[in-house]
Amino acid sequence: MGEAAGQLILDVRNLRVEFPGRHGTVTALSDVSLDIRAGEILGVVGESGAGKSMAGLSILGLLERPGHISGGEIWLEQRRIDTLDDYEMEKIRGRKIGAIFQDPLTSLNPLFTVGAQLTETIRQHLDMNKAQAKARAIELLGEVGIPSPSERVDHYPHQFSGGMRQRVVIALALAASPRLIIADEPTTALDVSIQAQIISLLRRLCKEKQTAIMLVTHDMGVIAEAADRVAVMYAGRLIEVGPVEQVLHASKHPYTRGLMASIPALAARVERLNQIDGSMPRLDAIPDGCAFNTRCKSAGPRCTREQPVLIPAGAGASACWLNAGGVA
Repeated sequence: MGEAAGQLILDVRNLRVEFPGRHGTVTALSDVSLDIRAGEILGVVGESGAGKSMAGLSILGLLERPGHISGGEIWLEQRRIDTLDDYEMEKIRGRKIGAIFQDPLTSLNPLFTVGAQLTETIRQHLDMNKAQAKARAIELLGEVGIPSPSERVDHYPHQFSGGMRQRVVIALALAASPRLIIADEPTTALDVSIQAQIISLLRRLCKEKQTAIMLVTHDMGVIAEAADRVAVMYAGRLIEVGPVEQVLHASKHPYTRGLMASIPALAARVERLNQIDGSMPRLDAIPDGCAFNTRCKSAGPRCTREQPVLIPAGAGASACWLNAGGVA
């Protein structure tokens, strides 16, 4: 990936996020470490409640109170950002970190044209006058594949289809040429053919602009198409990370293997789909040892006593005692 090999954009180290409440403190993220380089897409996957979106919001500095980062560090281009105040983070959001969320309607103001919203964002972060910012807005709309951008720039969000609205949101995220984009379920609300177009667009922009992208999704098909590496989360922890080919086809963690096995093969007819028995534990009722031990068919005595850490496995790493000498 050329430049990507040497330039570290995001470095998250041992991140811990807690939510204090009346009945005690809930740990939403525990000891999460990940990194993304320029021109790379890191897919972050897992069931609902695994902590995927929480990780993205932590990086963006958008955790809802009373949630807070209680441990670890977040570094963006060798600058620590988790200790910055709200004013400093506002300058980084949009300028250094862009965000794409699931529903474009929540990201766009229906009362203003898309051009007005783009030019406002551009002028907030870049030193441009109104005419220059509008020219940049038209250029951005063209970059993300919106036809007749010089006309569409004066249209309102409701005049765009769902797929085109998401393209506008991507243009907003790119407005100030950020080094990192957090894309949280960016294709979930779109039909399959539009999904493919948006994924292709993200990949192209990532490679051309050497942007680092954190792609949060529960859709393994999206991961297969878009990601270079994959981080798998479970109950607030990172349990496997590695190149996309390894994670999809030679998973090292029993949970990841279960996720892969539950995806039906197009060529095969089966009576019933594979599934992982049970459900992910509530964050206030995580069992001792490995959080997955109550659902894991390979669990041994050590799995119920000791919390595994990420252990090198193949070209990646897996938090499973089976990778530490093969005995759980």
